[in-house]
Amino acid sequence: MLGYRGVEKFRGWTGLLAVACAGMWLGNSPPALAAPMARPCASNRDNRALDFWLGRWTIAAPGGTRSASSKVTVDLDQCLVVERWDGGHGHIGENLFAYSADDEGWHGLFADNEGRVHVFLDGKASPGLLQFTGPSRGPGGESVLNRVTIRRLGASHVEQQWEKSSDGGKTWTTAFRGEYTRKQP
Repeated sequence: MLGYRGVEKFRGWTGLLAVACAGMWLGNSPPALAAPMARPCASNRDNRALDFWLGRWTIAAPGGTRSASSKVTVDLDQCLVVERWDGGHGHIGENLFAYSADDEGWHGLFADNEGRVHVFLDGKASPGLLQFTGPSRGPGGESVLNRVTIRRLGASHVEQQWEKSSDGGKTWTTAFRGEYTRKQP
């Protein structure tokens, strides 16, 4: 006959056995037995191409006063670069950029509080430079090609230039050019 302690040990073991069997039956193992999650973006050189841009910035037009600000961070286990910017005068937005191992290219999304959304389907990286292109429509419904270039100018300076083309990329017009200066902590 089992004493009180024997019954408690038996109940503990049967409970653990029931959890393990339920996990196998459901196709899952208990979290304590699972392997740690891999973080491929944190160590992949291609995913780290925009690391120079991470931080807090003030933004100005060339030679202008610094009236805009930006904060660039990483999210989703360092797989997504997120820029949250404030252009001043109530104009705010977010830019999302990510490297895809599937097609070995960069992709982006721009959205602001004025209802504009632009998708950048093709992005290329080289040291200290990323360039994104993607289609959109102009005010009259015409096809427009957008090109955004993010260029490292130094440890505390980055330039972002947004250009538009209405002739399929033969000629470009600058829609925005901002000089980013890193804010001191």
